[in-house]
Amino acid sequence: MIVFRDPAEVPPGFGPSVVVIGKFDGVHSGHRAVIDRARVKAVSLGATVVAVTFDRNPLALLAPDKCPENLIGVNQKVRLLADTGVDAVLVLRFDEDLASLAADEFASLVLVDALAAEAVLVGADFRFGRGGVGTAQTLTAFGLSHGFEVDVVHDVRAADRGRRVSSTWIRELLSSGDVVGARKLLGRDHSVVGEVVHGLKRGREIGYPTANLSDDLEGFVPADGVYAGWLIDQADASGLRPGIRYPAAISIGTNPTFDDVASRQVEAYVLDETDLDLYGRQIELRFVERIRGMGAFEGIEALVAQIANDVERTREILARDQSTD
Repeated sequence: MIVFRDPAEVPPGFGPSVVVIGKFDGVHSGHRAVIDRARVKAVSLGATVVAVTFDRNPLALLAPDKCPENLIGVNQKVRLLADTGVDAVLVLRFDEDLASLAADEFASLVLVDALAAEAVLVGADFRFGRGGVGTAQTLTAFGLSHGFEVDVVHDVRAADRGRRVSSTWIRELLSSGDVVGARKLLGRDHSVVGEVVHGLKRGREIGYPTANLSDDLEGFVPADGVYAGWLIDQADASGLRPGIRYPAAISIGTNPTFDDVASRQVEAYVLDETDLDLYGRQIELRFVERIRGMGAFEGIEALVAQIANDVERTREILARDQSTD
């Protein structure tokens, strides 16, 4: 898959293309349904499939007080879009210059001049151009005069609840610790990605060394608690095989048994591994199921006993997860 960071990077003669446009926060099942539709259309047109997205939520610039926390970072988004089978991704930097483009200027620059679009797929609530004045209807009219068709795709809804699949709903589930529910809407395990940094090394002292992620990790951090999940190293030379998932008990919170942890920590213990050196590594943590909430314990012995129980619960949950893959 090709990644462009600016329309000017798209080479002359690129296209024809079928374009899907959106924030794609989470690249959830609703997004993938639209992309699948674009891929089918591209086959009939003999075209390339391109996903056009942004390096941030436009609200981060236009209305920061209303901007929700992202489900995934830009690097995660690019990787997940690659997994959908698109041929290229154009990640637009949403800055003052882009925000100031009129709707027809945006469409000309991106869809006509850069991508030679023959078809464009957008949601019914799609807005574009300065002040958000461009709509799906506006784009349809523009397409008629510039040689591309517009396909307005309606929402994907959960069969059991009738609710629209959305990033907002997924954030709600993750905020309550319901990673199982989030998985159903995402179509995969939710994950975070970050660099392993030095912590207080308390886990190593009690026999359960953990990999602590830096505060600037990518991805929405679920509610405090202990989760069964998977750890995937992003490279090699760490003692783990890159790209292979390892069973892990994941802890999120301030560890209230002690009073010297100032901010929420995301850390993971790889089951049965005590000699791993992951410092400075980029790892991904995937959440499968929440085991319990975060609470304080009466001393180290009680904490260690609970961790041992958490590890066994993790082992059981992940064995079941593997059997259903």
